[in-house]
Amino acid sequence: MFAVIKTGGKQYRVAANDLLKIEKVEGQVGDIVEIGHVLAHGEGENVTFGAPFVDGALVTAEVVEQGKNRTVIAFKKRRRQNSRRKIGHRQLLTTVRIAEILLGGAKPTKKAAAKTEAKAAPKKEAKAEAAPNEAEAKATETAAPLFKTPKGEPDDLTVIKGIGPVAAGQLNEQGITTFAQIAKLSEKDVAKIDEHMPFSADQIMDWREQAKELAKK
Repeated sequence: MFAVIKTGGKQYRVAANDLLKIEKVEGQVGDIVEIGHVLAHGEGENVTFGAPFVDGALVTAEVVEQGKNRTVIAFKKRRRQNSRRKIGHRQLLTTVRIAEILLGGAKPTKKAAAKTEAKAAPKKEAKAEAAPNEAEAKATETAAPLFKTPKGEPDDLTVIKGIGPVAAGQLNEQGITTFAQIAKLSEKDVAKIDEHMPFSADQIMDWREQAKELAKK
């Protein structure tokens, strides 16, 4: 049996155990996610089409990996206007394995792998006691900003072309608040931001060049 699903604005023809990459869906590795937008399903030449979706049809998939696609560069230049703009985009992707194709309102039978492991965990008391401490340590590491916030008044980062209010807020949360700080970013710093934040290395280097000029003023 196969099904045609719609997710992230794209359509995919899938069958059980197929491995594919789709636009990011929320979930940890091992979780079972549901995709309710089933456009069609069938077996052989017997195909049922929805209008636009098939009632009661559902596809479940197991999250295998959360990652990013390659960086796509958009370069815009206006002749004789001394205007150039370079923006990079790196799409967040989720690798999933199709678990089940369900019809007629049937409920999923497969459960998340993470939940199964959680039930088996309380066998040893020592590990159960250590788990909260490990979780707290990881949460603290995750919450820590990437950079140390410099002293003084912060700059309006939205002055830099390509940084909007949302991006400026994300940078501020990671300790980046001034033009001078962006201007002094090293290649290692750029790689760190590229890895942990939704900005490409090309974007960051473009902002760094603009920040050098703004920091002089």
